[in-house]
This record gives sequence, C-alpha cells and structure tokens, in this order.
Amino acid sequence: MKELFPAKQIMGFVFSLILTAVALAVYFLDLSFSAGLTILIVTAFVQALLQLIVFMHAGETKDKWSIYGNVYFMVFIALVTIFGTLFLFLWDM
Repeated sequence: MKELFPAKQIMGFVFSLILTAVALAVYFLDLSFSAGLTILIVTAFVQALLQLIVFMHAGETKDKWSIYGNVYFMVFIALVTIFGTLFLFLWDM
C-alpha cells in the first residue's frame, strides 16, 4: 500500500505552498525593492523547477537528459532575449 501513496507529489505540493507563502510574504513585509525582487525571482525559479521535476515527471523517463537539455536551451534563449533587449533599448547600441 505504501507504493500507491503519492508521497513525492504531496511533498511537492506542500513545498509549492511554502514557496507561494514566501512570495506572498514579500508583498506584506516592508522589504526594499531589491530584496523583494531577489526573493521573488529565486522563489519563481525554484517553483518552476519543482513543477517540472515533480509534477511533470521530467526525470522519470529514459531520455531525461534530452528534456533537461531542452530546458537549458530554453533558459539560454530567454536570457539572450532579455539581455539583448536591454542591450538595444537601455544601452542604445
């Protein structure tokens, strides 16, 4: 019966709730802009990784490294887009 109980998913759900509470606490606490933004960015990335690994079962397939490779490529493209936009618009190059 123990193998039928979804302990991994329940722990992921509880950790997801904790991360959401931390992000909500940024709103209610009087934090500086940079501290609040740092906490929100870190919790957002941890939440996204948690969703990918626990609930989307990314590590349970035989070709898990191709899935992780696609995620790394996606993050790379997002960072190039963000910093390329900043380079063009803010630094006027």
